[in-house]
Amino acid sequence: MTAAGRKNLPKQLSSAIDPGDVVFLRVSDKLITARFISSGVGALIFLALTAVPLVLKLTGVWAGYPAWLAWAAPAVVVIVMIWEMILIPRQVRAIGYAERDDDLLIRSGILFHRVMVVPYGRMQYVDVTMGPLERMLGLSTIHLHTASPGTNALLNGLPAPEAARLREQLSARGEAKLAGL
Repeated sequence: MTAAGRKNLPKQLSSAIDPGDVVFLRVSDKLITARFISSGVGALIFLALTAVPLVLKLTGVWAGYPAWLAWAAPAVVVIVMIWEMILIPRQVRAIGYAERDDDLLIRSGILFHRVMVVPYGRMQYVDVTMGPLERMLGLSTIHLHTASPGTNALLNGLPAPEAARLREQLSARGEAKLAGL
């Protein structure tokens, strides 16, 4: 992509650390639904726990508990849950990947942009997983394992057929680069 073409991209899709000649492919928008469900379930459990003092206060069981604190704890949970639900679509749209001749680029982050470069020759194996929620939505997660234990190359939210194609492609490229050593 040329510099003129990058100017037309929205700010969220373009970053100062992105290579200028690379077009990133986005993950599936179904990942938004998956994150809404998982975050929503966690938030509802946390809301139920923080609402216990409020219920005890309102029923008169715990009359000495401060009313402001009984209302504040669940209110904070609701505010954080709403904020997270606003951020999730932007976070998912910021995730992307690009296959180049020698490496795979993985981009993520809204406030803190991150571009990870995983050379094909360093890949030891490619792992594709699919949890129950991902299976229900037809999504997969790819884990790229290298010799470095600190490498956390993870790409979630890929449609299952794309994940299978990418696994085969990355494995073949990794073997070809490794054979050249």
